[in-house]
Amino acid sequence: MHSDEAVFDRCSQHISNDNYSVIDQFLTSEEVSDILVGVENKYSQDKFKKAGVGQNDDYNNTSQVRGDLIYWIDSQKVFELKRRFLPYLNKFITHLNQKCFLSIKDYEMHYSVYPKGTYYKRHLDQFKKDDNRVLTFICYLNFDWRKGDGGDLRLYTNQKNTDAQYIDILPEAGRFVCFKSDVLEHEVLVTNKTRYSLTGWMLTRAMDS
Repeated sequence: MHSDEAVFDRCSQHISNDNYSVIDQFLTSEEVSDILVGVENKYSQDKFKKAGVGQNDDYNNTSQVRGDLIYWIDSQKVFELKRRFLPYLNKFITHLNQKCFLSIKDYEMHYSVYPKGTYYKRHLDQFKKDDNRVLTFICYLNFDWRKGDGGDLRLYTNQKNTDAQYIDILPEAGRFVCFKSDVLEHEVLVTNKTRYSLTGWMLTRAMDS
């Protein structure tokens, strides 16, 4: 079996059984570096906007819930993602549709920057009035990240056969996390230094529908 297929099979099984999966080295260090250059350039040019919560009339821009800045991605125009990330992501989506029957038709994504001292409180990614998001995915872009740096992704998993109610995932460079948007509540713990990621959602309806 091709190594990509083996990784995708393992990830699909974990999502089916546990509602989430973690893939280390989804991107190589060189691939992360290429993406990070683009992110840092956009950030230095003030192209990021303060993130909010909710959708449409329920949208609320509040730093009491989250403190990250975001840049929405047009996948046709962001050159640094076309080399590896987007082809690999598209292969993964095809695999998920074939193996898990998820009927994923599109995705949306943005870059996220968490400045030092920011966080995102516990929440669910699927909107109250819109069930389009089926899977959340995150790819981390942080080199030399250590436990004391904070910024962990905390997934409230209620893991089977243990007393643990959650797991904490370090935002290490190249690490890819995928979980069910309508099932797993999660939060970003306070970060002690600037934290970069690419965050997206696999959708059951095309963006223009």
